[in-house]
Amino acid sequence: MKLLRNAEIRREILIDLAVTAAASAAGAFFSLSAALFALCAGGILTGVHFAFSARRYRRIAALSDTVDRILHGNEAVLFADQREGELAILQSEIEKMMLRLREQNDRLAQEKGKLKDAIADIFHQMRTPLTSMNLIASLLLAEDLSYERRLELTREIRSLLSGMNWLCETLLKISKIDAGVAEFMREPVRVKSLFERAASPLRIPIELRNQEISIECGEETYLGDPEWSVEAIGNLIKNCMEHTPHGGRISLACAENPLYTQITVSDTGSGFDPSDLPHLFDRFYKGKTAGKESFGIGLALARLIVSEQNGTILAENAPEGGARFVIRFYKAVV
Repeated sequence: MKLLRNAEIRREILIDLAVTAAASAAGAFFSLSAALFALCAGGILTGVHFAFSARRYRRIAALSDTVDRILHGNEAVLFADQREGELAILQSEIEKMMLRLREQNDRLAQEKGKLKDAIADIFHQMRTPLTSMNLIASLLLAEDLSYERRLELTREIRSLLSGMNWLCETLLKISKIDAGVAEFMREPVRVKSLFERAASPLRIPIELRNQEISIECGEETYLGDPEWSVEAIGNLIKNCMEHTPHGGRISLACAENPLYTQITVSDTGSGFDPSDLPHLFDRFYKGKTAGKESFGIGLALARLIVSEQNGTILAENAPEGGARFVIRFYKAVV
């Protein structure tokens, strides 16, 4: 029998037989009937013990077989109900473990799909500027190319390289946040200083576009990471700059209350297409009004940065016209 292959069962049966033999020998000192009674009682108890052990062994074997079938991909298998206390506890714990393993497997499959899509998107984003640079490089080889035309093509290559460099750096920052290795500080951030730092690198292109940028802010603060926040606000300002016509205005404002500190970045452009609003913060999503230089990841990075600092971000069309981003950094965990 398979049951007797179990060393623990064999040991228990030997102990039962030894106790029965000892009880029978002790009963023989009194009378033959006492010895026979001890022998029969011991035999019955040994048989009952063996029967219960065999029943438990079969249930454990069935439970093991069920786990094995699930591990081999048969997720439709159900556990049989166990009425016995110890086996019921064991079954419950195994079911919890299997449920967690299934959830982890589903999560890994989803992440694998996202990674595949991300790699395809990155390849697509890199292919376009690389194709353009190859074409420009072939044009630069022409011997009869004028100095002005050569200078123009060189500037075009430099612009494409700058865009690819920004793409790589942004993707690296997104990857660090996704992997959980990006460090976010929790210190008081003065919003007015944040606005000035975020707008500083963009003031020249804003001026070249004959645009205005206004800052309406007092001494409002919030707890966050100043460096990452500059990155997020800078991406929002850049987005507004690119979608605001020449002579337009970009406004930065803030307000604070006991619940949160609110930051508003708005422009006087054409605003968002309603169909774009649900997808603006999706990675590699380009709205209907996006320019050819857009990669579709600036807003995605901004949302990641804000979320890591216990904040929320909303994109909407302002009632007076133009696009508006509303960020709220909450003072308590939401």
